[in-house]
Amino acid sequence: MKKADLERLRTLCLALPEATERVSHGEPAWFVRKAPQFASLADRHHDDRVAFWAAAPPGAQQDWVQRDPGRFFVPPYVGGRGWIGVYLDVPQDWDDVADIVEDAYRAVAPKTLIARLDAGE
Repeated sequence: MKKADLERLRTLCLALPEATERVSHGEPAWFVRKAPQFASLADRHHDDRVAFWAAAPPGAQQDWVQRDPGRFFVPPYVGGRGWIGVYLDVPQDWDDVADIVEDAYRAVAPKTLIARLDAGE
């Protein structure tokens, strides 16, 4: 994985209100405050691919995977809860990645923080 891709992902995640980063299961992961988690890196964690996993609103996982299974997938463990996997070892549209990260945050953040996000804070 390119270090620049991790930095882009990190920047997107940490730009959200009260988002934090810490290591979870040996990988960088992003949380709303101390919990809940909304995204996690998967650097060859379960296979030979580099990706990140993100929480998603209902139906989004299926939509992204159907749209482009070469870029998106159902991740192990959390895929059954609707999370989306995003490959980082293929060319990505970073506008799509930004949308997925924001949707992940919105899927788990409390209403007060979502209101701050909507207000542009």
